Amino acid sequence: MHRFFARRREPPPIGSDSDDAELLLAVAAERTEALKILHRRHAPWLRVRLSRRCADPDLVDEAIQDAFVAVWRDAHRYRPTKGDAAAWIWTIAVRRLISSLRRTATIPPLARLEDTVGVRPVVESAEDAVLVGVEHGELGTALARLSPELRAAIQATVLDGLTTREAAQLLGIPEGTVKTRVMRAKAQLRGFLA
Repeated sequence: MHRFFARRREPPPIGSDSDDAELLLAVAAERTEALKILHRRHAPWLRVRLSRRCADPDLVDEAIQDAFVAVWRDAHRYRPTKGDAAAWIWTIAVRRLISSLRRTATIPPLARLEDTVGVRPVVESAEDAVLVGVEHGELGTALARLSPELRAAIQATVLDGLTTREAAQLLGIPEGTVKTRVMRAKAQLRGFLA
C-alpha cells in the first residue's frame, strides 16, 4: 500500500532579485521579509522625490513610514495588470505626504516654532503651500469640474510628479493617452480659471 502524504505547498523564495510585483504578492501573504526588501529598494528614492515637495524631513519620513504601513495593509489590492508597483507605492507615499501637509497647515505658524535658541524653524516650501492649497482654492474647484479621466491624468503627472510612463502604468492606459488627457485637462483648466 502506497501512502501519499499531502505536502504543504511552500511559498516561492523571496530575495533581493525578486521583482516588485512578486514582493507585493508576498507582502499580501504577510511575509515581512518581502516588505523589508521593498522598503530597502524604494525608501531612498521616495525620500529624494518627496523632499523636493516638502522642506520638512520629519514630514517626509512620516509619509514614507505611513506609506509602507499602507503597503503592508493593502498589498492585496495591488494588481500587476493595472500598473507598475513602484508607481503604486509612489502614489501612496505622495498622498500620505499631502495628508501630512494638510494636517500641519491647520497649526498656527508660531506653534510650529521651537522655543530652543539657535534652532532654525522649518520653512514651508512654495510647492508645499501649493499642494495644500490645491483642493481648497480656485484650482481645487476647477480640478473638481474635470472629468474623472482628465483629473486622474493631471493629478498623476502634475500633482504627484509621475512621469508619463509611470502615470500610464498607474492608470493602465497608453502613454499617448496620458499626454492627450493632460493636454486636454490643462486647456480646460485654463478655461475654468480665466
